[in-house]
Amino acid sequence: AANAMSVREFLAIADRLPQNATAALRPDGRRLINEVSTSVHAVRNEQAADVRAGRRPAYCIPPAGSGITPEGLLARFGAMPNGRRDIPVRQAIREWMIERWPCSA
Repeated sequence: AANAMSVREFLAIADRLPQNATAALRPDGRRLINEVSTSVHAVRNEQAADVRAGRRPAYCIPPAGSGITPEGLLARFGAMPNGRRDIPVRQAIREWMIERWPCSA
């Protein structure tokens, strides 16, 4: 989407939030949580669509969960080279799931 949040924007907002449980109660904290939830949901839908169409998905996220934690997400995004931080959060999560949950042959 044209208004998709970039990794750069995500990190800028995250940097302004307290690093404790109260962050989730703040409007910006909810915004980040919603962005990640929406992105993970979309990536899971892409996987399901590939399976329904008989295509091998690019990743195979298990039904039990993506394994994304707030700390892991911030570490992953923070480790991205500056030149790649303008990609949408959804694309960054997609790339992470390709690495984290490759489909077995």
